[in-house]
Amino acid sequence: MNIHEYQAKALFEKYGVPVPKGAAATTPEEFVTALAQLPDGPTMVKSQIHAGGRGKGTFTDGFKGGVKFCKTKHEAKELAGKMLGNTLVTLQTGPAGRKVQTVYFTVASSIKKEYYLAILLDRASSKPVIVASTEGGVEIEKVAHETPEKITKVLVDPAYGLADYQVRELIFKLGFTGAEAKNAGKLIRNLWNCFWDTDAAMVEVNPLITTPEGEVLALDAKVSFDDNALYRHPEIVAYRDLDEE
Repeated sequence: MNIHEYQAKALFEKYGVPVPKGAAATTPEEFVTALAQLPDGPTMVKSQIHAGGRGKGTFTDGFKGGVKFCKTKHEAKELAGKMLGNTLVTLQTGPAGRKVQTVYFTVASSIKKEYYLAILLDRASSKPVIVASTEGGVEIEKVAHETPEKITKVLVDPAYGLADYQVRELIFKLGFTGAEAKNAGKLIRNLWNCFWDTDAAMVEVNPLITTPEGEVLALDAKVSFDDNALYRHPEIVAYRDLDEE
């Protein structure tokens, strides 16, 4: 079962994974309420559908981009109006596209560097694997094909869990130092707890970013769950969007 980005980030916050402040809206009337929760200044507007490539997508009426940077909240409100109820076509939706029924507003973060971080199941070893790369913000398949040496994989023993030395290995391979290293270590540990506790099939952050202030944030979030374990998680089932399935 997949969930939307805004739902995944709400889940991340429960587990102490830092994300930019955001608010979702499902009607034009809710735009005002959602934007009121954010500080004035640069704001991101994100279409919420169960598909990747939203930023490079095109709406069926010709409007381009399902993810937009706006200098002001007023501009964000205007662009959200062009997305909501419109049909977005991306490489993952097929030509029919998906109707945008929720729009997500977030604070626009200052980006120092982008990384990739994901936790999923490695079927060859029957263990969870953490996949990390210094090349974030791009398709991980492209990185794997062109520069595989820039991808780090750490297998986690499910009987023991994520070990401290494995967290340190990931921090070292990604090149974090100082305050960034401390913040990244905490984020990786909390992301693992989120993955394990919720019986997730995949937790992906692309990009994971650092800011000039030394913060480490999950700028995007993609989470899917093992359908066979949903009976244990009624709180996760509540996130289900039948319109997207």
